[in-house]
Amino acid sequence: MPNPLLLAAGRSARMRGVVTSVPLTRNVVDRFVAGERLEEAIRAVRELRESGLKVTLDHLGEDTTDRRQADATRDAYLALFAALDEEGLTGGSEASLKLSALGQALDGGLALDNARAVCAEAARLGMTVTLDMEDHTTVDSTLDILGKLRADFPWVGVAVQAMLRRSEDDLRDLAHEGSRVRLVKGAYAEPASVAFQGKSEVDRAYVRALRVLMDGEGHPMVATHDPRMIEIAKALAVRAGRPVGSYEFQMLYGIRAGEQRRLAERHGMRVYVPYGVDWYGYFMRRLAERPANLVFFLRSFVSR
Repeated sequence: MPNPLLLAAGRSARMRGVVTSVPLTRNVVDRFVAGERLEEAIRAVRELRESGLKVTLDHLGEDTTDRRQADATRDAYLALFAALDEEGLTGGSEASLKLSALGQALDGGLALDNARAVCAEAARLGMTVTLDMEDHTTVDSTLDILGKLRADFPWVGVAVQAMLRRSEDDLRDLAHEGSRVRLVKGAYAEPASVAFQGKSEVDRAYVRALRVLMDGEGHPMVATHDPRMIEIAKALAVRAGRPVGSYEFQMLYGIRAGEQRRLAERHGMRVYVPYGVDWYGYFMRRLAERPANLVFFLRSFVSR
């Protein structure tokens, strides 16, 4: 389970100021973030594609409370698409959208309009889009916006967090033909009233969710670095009679790169590539998820 202290630090403006002001060695941030600039993200995409990996790109940012910033996030995705198109990298590529970065907290209509503009351009270029899922207070709004987007863009995907108690029921509604669903364990500190708390509970919930998706008619996107969950997903796909290409695995940029390439040889494999200057919240969640990530971070200060 994610470390609650690190997750709390990820929401602290004071800690953000401390961490972002420290001259971190490049290899620490680069472990999890493709870069702050668009050209760095394009370079990372090119390298991953040359290794046989697909990508989904996240322009980092969340919890926007300013309309201009929400519109700027929309425009950043449009600029990303233009750069990918110029490099011939749009085919098979995807964008991951956080609706909170597009104005979800300000006005659901604003987030929908901005997401629709991104989806329209993605459709024109032969790309896809998946909506990230954030904390439990945003689930209903996210699913509502998803339904409206799918009226025009039925291929829009959505992430679902297995740790939320409601997710199994949500997945039964989502596991229909043509529905793309990214299944994650969850990386937010949630109360016990709405989310499973222990690792074993979350693992069991993830397996139940996998079973729903593999037995359904949609396109499961199995987002995990857990070797046991990967093997279970493969077994469930075989049991359900799913051919290669009817599901895919997903992993985060910089984590288990060798396994990513190995999975790509026999299964669909997509790498979640974050980039941008607003990397702090994302970075802290990656540290919170695995003790090994935190050790890597702390060693960077000792080795400088």
